[in-house]
Order: sequence, then structure tokens, then C-alpha cells
Amino acid sequence: MPFDASRVRGLCFDVDGTLSDTDDLFVRQLKRYLRSERLARRLVMWLEAPGNALLGLADRLGIDDEIARLIDWIARHRRKGWREFLIIPGVPQMLHNLSSRYPMAIVSTRDEESTRQFLDHFQLTPLFRVVVTALTRERTKPYPDPIFYAARAMGVKPEECLMIGDTTVDIYAGRAAGAQTVGVLCGFGEEKELRRAGADLILPTTTELERYLL
Repeated sequence: MPFDASRVRGLCFDVDGTLSDTDDLFVRQLKRYLRSERLARRLVMWLEAPGNALLGLADRLGIDDEIARLIDWIARHRRKGWREFLIIPGVPQMLHNLSSRYPMAIVSTRDEESTRQFLDHFQLTPLFRVVVTALTRERTKPYPDPIFYAARAMGVKPEECLMIGDTTVDIYAGRAAGAQTVGVLCGFGEEKELRRAGADLILPTTTELERYLL
């Protein structure tokens, strides 16, 4: 089905690659040695969110449920790392504009501490009704549980939510919750895989969302 903005009552945002471009630092550094930006981005995505690569394998092998459980375990047990906080240009203003019309939530597989540090650093915390991280619910993305939780906190139905993210994990979680999904190409996901995962809309960058929602 085509994207239907009239159905949207609440917004769920991923962080890495969607609001934050922190990992571009690592991509640039790796590119010096690998001499391939695509390979560098794939390697960083694997290190940062191995679930995305695993989901691609699951699709081919038909073991989606088993891989989803493994992704959930990885998200909960990976180490917290030091981060320099960078934000995608235009995102703060976009969030301020959207917050005047929609309740908003963070739905991330990051840990609680670094997620809130990122939001506080850019003074974005007050814009979100709820911050859902890897340990908020018993299961995290690609399961729909975090979106169900965010929808309740925003006072909307899951199917009235829009899940915005840069990877197949975000798209799978949104679809499983009955929400519409937007894949953004400013992070690690590639258009082909986001379309295959079932994204309702694909945008070159998160800030393009304003064109469809305001």
C-alpha cells in the first residue's frame, strides 16, 4: 500500500543513522584502509547493529524467528561505547516543527544512558513523550513490542504510528506492529533492502519527512 499521511497520529524515531550520524566518523576512518565506502559502512553496521546483517541471512534461509531472538539477545548484551555526539543537519528544526503536530517517541536498540545523553546534548529530550531503548521491554526491535509501548505512551494506536529508521530492523518492527514505515538513506540501510523489507516510503534523508507530514 502507498504511504498514507492521513493515518499518522504518532511518530517513532530510531536514533543511529536516523537522527544521529555519529557512525560516519568510523566509516571515514575505515574507508582509508578498505578503500570502499560501501564496505566500510557495512562493517560498521555489523559492529553497531549486527541484527541487520543477520536479518538478510534469515530472509534467505527462512529462519526469521530464530534470528529475531538472536538479534534481541545481541542488543541487550553488547557493550556500551563512548560516543561523540553528531546530528544529521536539519534534524533539530525538523523535530521541533513536527512536535507541534504529532506526539513523538524514540524507539532505539541503543542503551538508555547513551540515548538520553544524545538527546540531552542537543536539547531534544522535551520533544519526546517516551524514550524506548534496548532494555525498556522484554524484547526489542525487530519485535514490535517497543512500538506497542511507545504507542501507549503517546496515546495512539500502533497502526496510527509511523516508524522512521535507516535499517531493515526498523522496518520489520514497524510492520510487525501494524504501523507504517519510512526508510531513510542517510544511515546504513540501502534502498533495495529497505524496499524488500516493506518500507512504505523511502527518503534520502530524515529531514525530508516534513514534506509529507506538514
